[in-house]
Amino acid sequence: MTSTMRRTAISAVAALALATGLGACSSGSSSSASASASSSAAAPKLSGTVTVFAAASLQGTFTDLGKKFEAAYPGVKVKFNFGGSSSLAQSIVSGAPADVFAAASPATMKTVTDAKDAAGDPKVFVRNTLEIAVPKGNPKHIASLKDLAGSGLKVALCAKEVPCGSAAATALKTGDVNLTPVTLEQDVKAALTKVELGEVDASLVYRTDVQADSGKIDGVDFPEAAKAVNDYPIAALAKAPNTNGAAAFVAYIQSAEARQVLTAAGFQAP
Repeated sequence: MTSTMRRTAISAVAALALATGLGACSSGSSSSASASASSSAAAPKLSGTVTVFAAASLQGTFTDLGKKFEAAYPGVKVKFNFGGSSSLAQSIVSGAPADVFAAASPATMKTVTDAKDAAGDPKVFVRNTLEIAVPKGNPKHIASLKDLAGSGLKVALCAKEVPCGSAAATALKTGDVNLTPVTLEQDVKAALTKVELGEVDASLVYRTDVQADSGKIDGVDFPEAAKAVNDYPIAALAKAPNTNGAAAFVAYIQSAEARQVLTAAGFQAP
């Protein structure tokens, strides 16, 4: 199948998936989800594995949504590869087999679209903001972004090429805060882990990560985060091995059910 034919097929299946109400499938039991899928007689027949490359900050929500998607389509499996968006984008343009890419920033998605590896235009499905992650109880009494530049304070950031690192750089510039991190991590989960392990006093991560790990860490809001909001785009890929599955998964992530799961986790509607 040519690249043009793949794009046409993916667009057609995505439109059909949305029209038949994929997004309305039940968030309850597997049996009710299966009934919802089978009731849409015109829905495309899905099979095989849908391979999704997704930003590390989506790990919790997408794992949950992947199970719901599998329940709606018995026999279909969703396989995830979570990591830093920039690394995932480079893997895709280098030929790694994948069906869907969900990035933590338009800039990292652009790597894929510039290489003509996306099928159609990516769609922004959520947004995310930064928060300061600190150990439980906030022992260093960090209350603002400027506090991170305090003497002797150990701070972890994401590398600048990673979306959470780019957002952190924007926030720090907005607040006129200069600091030298003790470590630069390749994805947001790694930056958060440094706080969990007590290796650093604070880290700039996404609010969703703080919320998901609230039993181990605390979060500190800061106003400069409003200037560093990341849009999250998703796209089926032009060379997707599972064209129908890619289109249906992208449509599902834009559905009302998926939006409810994502916003409950702290993501913002676009």
